[in-house]
Amino acid sequence: MSTKAFASQADLEEKRVSFTRLSEHAYAYTAEGDPNTGIVIGDDAVMVIDTQATPAMAQDVIRRIREVTDKPIRYVVLSHYHAVRVLGASAYQPQQVIASQDTYDLIVERGEQDKASEIGRFPRLFRNVETVPPGLTWPTLTFTGRMTLWLGKLEVQLLQLGRGHTKGDTVVWLPQDRVLFSGDLVEFDATPYAGDAYFQDWPKTLDNIAALKPHALVPGRGAALQNEAAVAQGLAGTRAFVSELFASVQAGARAGKDLKAVYRETYDRLKPSYGQWVIFDHCLPFDVTRAYDEATQYADPRIWTAERDQQMWQSLEG
Repeated sequence: MSTKAFASQADLEEKRVSFTRLSEHAYAYTAEGDPNTGIVIGDDAVMVIDTQATPAMAQDVIRRIREVTDKPIRYVVLSHYHAVRVLGASAYQPQQVIASQDTYDLIVERGEQDKASEIGRFPRLFRNVETVPPGLTWPTLTFTGRMTLWLGKLEVQLLQLGRGHTKGDTVVWLPQDRVLFSGDLVEFDATPYAGDAYFQDWPKTLDNIAALKPHALVPGRGAALQNEAAVAQGLAGTRAFVSELFASVQAGARAGKDLKAVYRETYDRLKPSYGQWVIFDHCLPFDVTRAYDEATQYADPRIWTAERDQQMWQSLEG
């Protein structure tokens, strides 16, 4: 295999944005496999779920919100701590930035390193990065397990249904509309990034999402899932990828193989089924490295730094 350009530094192609209405109150801002943003329009206020990676990029979300409502954007919800999800928050000038306490704790522990790591990996996703204010994006309100907000008469539930993509994963559930915003717990035709994952917990967390019986679901990446069959397909695809990857890595680790050998085996095993998914080549080195850690000696994800990213890439793809 020829040496690949590091992570997604060679990925320069702009994606076409869609703004899709899913219910009376719910919209999805999607971009062909780039990170999605969710929008909830209540009686008196707007909630934005995941912000885009920079304030400049968030302006396009705001422009589309303003095409359908002039209500104030009061709430920003962070589904998890990754920079690509949170660094656009300042553009919305929200009254509250809400996250799980676990997400807050991850920002304290590794926010700075993650920010540097992600910007280095994926420059296109941080367009006009100079518009990001100095420092980190801090939640102003945190919760553990669940929180209910009322946007007038619209009930909005923020739920931690289990660990998966990170330990802080939060979903946003509109019980009246039966619409769910999953963050990166669910992807559709896009490869799950699992560098901070809990592989053994993730399938059960997906079961907990399925138990809500959503009629529509906004994944972290990929097209909005607009009916129950599409939701089931998104859940099944994500579950299959996570489960097959971990099973392959665990088998290799138990056989005493080193990370590089396990990576090659797992890449070859998954490529036929998932190689056409967005960012497959980008994610797999990070995903297998985390899975190998979890299968061997690290219950919790190790911190990714820009330096660790480069070392890992060189050892597996150099």
